[in-house]
Amino acid sequence: MTLQQLRYALAVASYHSFNEAARAVFVTQPTLSTALRELEEELGIQIFERSSRGIEITSDGVEFLGYARKVIEQSDELREHFRPDRPRMIRYTVSSQHYSFVVSAFIKLVNAFGVESYDFCLRETRTMSIITDVHNLSADIGIIYLSQHNRKVLERYFREYDLEFYGLREVSPHIFVSSASSLVSRERVSFADLAGMPLISFEQGNYSSDYFDEELIRDQSGNKVIRVSDRATLFNLLRGLNGYTVSSGVISRELNPDVAAIPLESEARMTIGYVLRKGIKVSRLTENFINYLKASLGDSSSSPGNC
Repeated sequence: MTLQQLRYALAVASYHSFNEAARAVFVTQPTLSTALRELEEELGIQIFERSSRGIEITSDGVEFLGYARKVIEQSDELREHFRPDRPRMIRYTVSSQHYSFVVSAFIKLVNAFGVESYDFCLRETRTMSIITDVHNLSADIGIIYLSQHNRKVLERYFREYDLEFYGLREVSPHIFVSSASSLVSRERVSFADLAGMPLISFEQGNYSSDYFDEELIRDQSGNKVIRVSDRATLFNLLRGLNGYTVSSGVISRELNPDVAAIPLESEARMTIGYVLRKGIKVSRLTENFINYLKASLGDSSSSPGNC
């Protein structure tokens, strides 16, 4: 099957005539007829029915032509996008768990870019979506964390999806609460101090195992859990419901002045880092973004490759 055969079929469907279609695509009628007969034989269907009334499109043909139009439209878009004289749009995508320090780094990247035309995307999403985004090259870099609890499981997925993890900083768990919470005066808190408060958690869809949770640890005895899909909603619920969430403790005061981070009594640790697709050359944009991530995380960030 070739794009030319698809164009021939669409021309016949448009003109309802092999002769007129052949003239429209600048080939002879026998050439067009032979190409479509070979296409029908390859697919095992009849696209057009020839009768004394002219050309009729079969039921299989209607379905086939619907797909053919989509393929030709995408082919034309692809050709248009990469034509030599077209100015290239710079595209860059970050796929991340829900971290304000990533937003800070992204802002610095955009402000420093210095080009009038670009298409950047910051996608805050579920843990498994980050893995598939980077694997499918729909994201240039993914931001994720590893811990003693989830490391073996996520590293297995990294191997399966041809990803490499690079650690940036190891941190201890904190809780995020509203800056108006009575807990903000505490130097640290325990789960006992959080009794009765709802845990606000990021939902993980079909991958609801705690290996994919963004919360490093949680109070197993807690019976109030609210799941959300975006960070703005989570912060609003922290304020409106006097709730809490468990995270890294790294937060942008400039972007989130009404949220406080308090250390949580725990021996657990999380390594914040990023994943890249193996075998793909790291772009200058990615190198710059990693540097901005390190700056947002603080001076204690480790060198690439260390977890």
